[in-house]
Amino acid sequence: MMNIAQYLDSTYLKTHLQSGISEEETLATVRELAQVAIENGIFAVMIRPDYVAEIRKYLDERDSHVILGTVIGFHEGTYSLNEKLAEAKKAIEDGADELDFVINYLEYLKGNLEYVKEEFLTCTQLCIQNRKVAKWIIEIAALTDEQIADLTKNISNWAEENFSQNDLSEIFVKSSTGFYETENGKPNGATFEGVRIMLDNAGKLPVKAAGGVRTPEDAEKMINLGVKRIGTSSALALIKDESSSEGY
Repeated sequence: MMNIAQYLDSTYLKTHLQSGISEEETLATVRELAQVAIENGIFAVMIRPDYVAEIRKYLDERDSHVILGTVIGFHEGTYSLNEKLAEAKKAIEDGADELDFVINYLEYLKGNLEYVKEEFLTCTQLCIQNRKVAKWIIEIAALTDEQIADLTKNISNWAEENFSQNDLSEIFVKSSTGFYETENGKPNGATFEGVRIMLDNAGKLPVKAAGGVRTPEDAEKMINLGVKRIGTSSALALIKDESSSEGY
């Protein structure tokens, strides 16, 4: 049986206002996320920047090899470049191993490709210089199939033209935030069709499928397609061979 746990980014990205609980309860939830990852061999935890310093300490005190990830420009992606850089620098200082940036797909949709390219290159360079993994969320639910292919291809080209071959494995293209609001019940996370398009256009860059992977069978299918990581708020259910009703 496939070891799904080694592919999983166990995720908790709700603010305390979104979840209707206190800051203290949210921190307790994030600590529990980390503990479950430690106990079950889950590859990474993915949390909001506010909690990175605390969870870095928590993992280090337990001599854990669980990877600590956070999100930048989340979830809209419309933060300015300077805002994303400041958030990313703070996350690195606080001990994040991986940074998942929401690319400014609205600027992409406006045709402002140079803006998106500058954002990608500047933030990715910061990560590479600090030996951190950069993942770029393109929000596929907001894009057509043609746009998914085009944006993924552009990211791949920018990476290959500006970074070394050794760096490319540390630069991901990621499907979704899980927070995008769709209409008429359309999926807001990774779909097999969308992920196939990403894989077909990502070149040497690894792909992360996030959101909508709700069963162990779906997770295995994504892995067999070629994704290197899966973001999910139901990591424990997946590795215990259970189905999840969680949206992410």
